[in-house]
Amino acid sequence: MSERIKVLYVDDEPINLMLFEHMFQDKYDTKIADSGWDGLEALHNDQRIQIVISDMRMPGMNGLEFIAQAKEMYPHILFYILTGFDITDEIASALKNGLIDRYFQKPFKMNEIEKAINEAFKV
Repeated sequence: MSERIKVLYVDDEPINLMLFEHMFQDKYDTKIADSGWDGLEALHNDQRIQIVISDMRMPGMNGLEFIAQAKEMYPHILFYILTGFDITDEIASALKNGLIDRYFQKPFKMNEIEKAINEAFKV
């Protein structure tokens, strides 16, 4: 049996972290972090993470700032952003420049995220 895909979800809202973990824990090896700083620490502590999904708006360090730092150290990881708003110029630029691989709107849809992950890993 092959190893399960390892996904890190970063969001400052505890209910979103709980929902994500609950919805995906049977499909993927999930980890959660409640800030960009904790996300960076999680990546440092677990080199097997393959996908990072981050909320855009978080205090201290927004999702794209977190991803920019993380991608410098871990360029092999796929990075997705979640936003409660329509696509912004900043997110469009991040997509165009390859900083992020996809973006999703909140509230997140389990099947949309699962489809993107499965397509990325040809599951």
